[in-house]
Amino acid sequence: MNITYSREMITVQSNILTHESEREVMLKRIIDLAVKGLANMFDEEKRLFCYRMRQTSDGIVREGVSRRYTIISLIGLHRYEAQGGQSPIDIQATLAVLLEDTEQIDNIGDLGLLLWLCALVSPKQLNKIFHNLDIKRSLEKYSDGRQGKTTELAWFLAGLSHSALASNQKANGQEDLSMQAFSMLKRNFGAKGIFGHMNKSSLAGILRGRIGCFADQVYPIYALSMFAKAYENKEALKIANECAEAICRLQGDLGQWWWHYDSLTGKVIGRCPVYSVHQDGMAPMALFALSEVSGLNFDTHIYKGLKWITGNNELGFDLIDTSQNVIWRSIYSKRYKMYYDEMLTLTGLTGNKRKHNDLRILFECRPYQLGWLLYAFADKQMERAISKAEGLHA
Repeated sequence: MNITYSREMITVQSNILTHESEREVMLKRIIDLAVKGLANMFDEEKRLFCYRMRQTSDGIVREGVSRRYTIISLIGLHRYEAQGGQSPIDIQATLAVLLEDTEQIDNIGDLGLLLWLCALVSPKQLNKIFHNLDIKRSLEKYSDGRQGKTTELAWFLAGLSHSALASNQKANGQEDLSMQAFSMLKRNFGAKGIFGHMNKSSLAGILRGRIGCFADQVYPIYALSMFAKAYENKEALKIANECAEAICRLQGDLGQWWWHYDSLTGKVIGRCPVYSVHQDGMAPMALFALSEVSGLNFDTHIYKGLKWITGNNELGFDLIDTSQNVIWRSIYSKRYKMYYDEMLTLTGLTGNKRKHNDLRILFECRPYQLGWLLYAFADKQMERAISKAEGLHA
């Protein structure tokens, strides 16, 4: 059968192929950079990842170490390895370093991240961790648990959910603890689809609780997706969908994922700074996870946000620096202007559309950004490669 194509149909097909090709090039660029960048960020002597890489007058320097950033970096590198890549860091050996001194864990967020990592890398360690760290008491033991901080609760719920999925065991009180964490997280969810920062049981909560940062949105989306997957909880999936729809609706014209949101009104109250980790790591990994569980597709928003770091931003500056193997941290304004605008927006005195003429770039990069980037996109690059190969052999 002969098939004829109109010029319009050929043009559409060409645009689609060009679009897909651009994505492939972009993914290869940032994934290769992330692997090389994490290799540079690892402190061989302390056997942990650094706190940050910072540009100085003497060049780029590595500063401090961070156990939290080490955990997140390993989560990303594990996914990269699972897709056939070779981690520049020995993941099992570095995990062993983290487990040697679990007394360093002093918050429920880091505990959740450690459970998450162990569930992926070494599930046989989970029973030992649950016993040694008295996981059942953790929501009362740690202050961030008692305060009901959204991001930290989400990390904890994600860790518990991954543990349930990895061990295929939901006994020994683990499901009850997961339900408790879910209930606490749910209390911070506003009627407009936005999470606040913490519960309102304290003065800090009363003053700050309703204002959620971007992390307070994406980590719950991810955690609730995993919780729904592990326990087939429809309510959790519904909340995750509502939050995802809210942040996508509020996404900026250039794909910006904004900084602060009001859970009472469902509006953006603080736009700047825009962090590159939101664009290339946190939003993609949360929305991809929700897509896998719900069947919804957020690719348009994900890749629009990703283009922001390549120069489609307020300054027209490519934040990807392949010469240093870093992605620069943010575009920001003077701190007093940021908070001044937020207060005016919160009181209804301005629509938060004030333009700044002092935007600048923060020339630093933290390893957790590259870790989340790998966690979000490593398997997507492989999926595209497989799809392309199948198309060639069809």
